Amino acid sequence: MTKAEAAGAKLDLAPASRVGIIAGGGSLPVEVAASLARQGHPPVIIAAEGEVDRKQELAAYEAEQLALEDFGSLVPLLRRKRISHLVLAGEIRRRPKLSAMRPSLGLLAVVPTVVMGLARGDDGLLRILTRFLEKRGIKVVGAHEIVPELLAGKGPLTQAEPSKADWRDIEAARVAAKAIGALDIGQAAIAIGGRAIALEGIEGTNGLLERTRQLRDHGRLAGKTRGVLVKCAKPGQELRADLPTIGPRTVEAAQEAGLAGIAVEAGRSLILEGPDTIARANALGLFIIGLPAEEPAHGH
Repeated sequence: MTKAEAAGAKLDLAPASRVGIIAGGGSLPVEVAASLARQGHPPVIIAAEGEVDRKQELAAYEAEQLALEDFGSLVPLLRRKRISHLVLAGEIRRRPKLSAMRPSLGLLAVVPTVVMGLARGDDGLLRILTRFLEKRGIKVVGAHEIVPELLAGKGPLTQAEPSKADWRDIEAARVAAKAIGALDIGQAAIAIGGRAIALEGIEGTNGLLERTRQLRDHGRLAGKTRGVLVKCAKPGQELRADLPTIGPRTVEAAQEAGLAGIAVEAGRSLILEGPDTIARANALGLFIIGLPAEEPAHGH
């Protein structure tokens, strides 16, 4: 993504806008908050209880805690804080327990929505919540609209580039990632030796990479080297929430799993802690490449 494209993707906030961040785990809430503060819109952090792991770096901002089961009180909280825009940023690993939800009028309006969303998987839930909030006058924006510079650019982003064999792996893993994405199971797949060998489930990308590391000694993979992790947005995904992300830890875990590199969709994936992630990949000799969105990747 060029600087001009990033500038074009950036959200234009009116001076009176108040932005809330529903913050989960990882560095994304930190990067979004810092960018908003630089733009003169210090955010209100709504920390998803038990999910935020970068508390120190978010301590400078006005903050509220919200248990997932108290979702019904979110709209009154946003109104009280005069929040006009809301960003969902970071991982939320836990699903709300319906039995623990405290009844309230706000919640009764949301429950059927949440039940339907949980039945449809993560993306269904995010899409339904987004619609629910927008009906109540709160504009839901994507983290990439606040910090477009986090979006992956096109082509090789590292010194290393994929070999011919790596392109076969990229193709195979991409087809697999799109297939599980269509079922709302996950966003990532790993291919080694020209075929998909592991798909992301509920354990997330780091769990997938750990599983691949353990599979290396498995009979069918023994002696096979290299391999690629591909992460793609789910077909028809709500792009304002849960875009595929990679960061320094993804690179380290990919190297521990013996992979040659990582491919993501350009313009539809986030590279967190970008300079660190690229520097780490360069130091370890891995490639990171941005694939053109939706079109099949072509071998060279």
